[in-house]
Amino acid sequence: MNERLYQSTKRLGLAIGHVAEVGVYHPETSNVLGYIRDGIRTDLFEPDPESVVRIVGAFGGYSHVRVHPCAIYKENTRIRLYRAGASTFAAELVDSPALANDRYQPIPEDAFEAEARRFNEFDDGTIDLLSIDTEGCEWYVLMHLRSRPMVISVETGWKKYQNPFLKEIEDWMQSNGYRLWYRDRSDTVYLHQRVPIGFWAKRLDRLGWSFGR
Repeated sequence: MNERLYQSTKRLGLAIGHVAEVGVYHPETSNVLGYIRDGIRTDLFEPDPESVVRIVGAFGGYSHVRVHPCAIYKENTRIRLYRAGASTFAAELVDSPALANDRYQPIPEDAFEAEARRFNEFDDGTIDLLSIDTEGCEWYVLMHLRSRPMVISVETGWKKYQNPFLKEIEDWMQSNGYRLWYRDRSDTVYLHQRVPIGFWAKRLDRLGWSFGR
């Protein structure tokens, strides 16, 4: 769980009513776990059936949580993925954290297929916070995004890995009124321009976080 994302939005006093996380892995690693515990409406997307079983086991009894067992992609189809723990990735990608940082070598035993859907089929325009960690496919979520969340967290890179669609992501953020809020080890978090950040940006900056200006 990325506690920073939850705590930083709480400090800003943001009225978060609907969150979505694309790429959950396991329930205990969810980037939106704090919001789930608070009873906030939540949509979780995860393509790996092994992970889905664990997610449903943890959150299936929560009426405010919906689990979507699919990958989010640029089109409706089926895609091939390689299971690499928390770094499971789409086979089509030329780079991913598993390939760049872990020196993972794809083998047939790790491959599986999953249903892939466009994000606009699930997005009703009400998402306030969106977390995307899909090991290189993050852009495919943004390209069909209907909502304009107050907060968007995207895995953009760390160590040797850089998101293969980083330019598209940054251009989209600029075109849609987002500014860089802070970066952590692997994610970049953006705030929509309608959200004021002055006070807490200064406080968190002094704690060693990196902010856009």
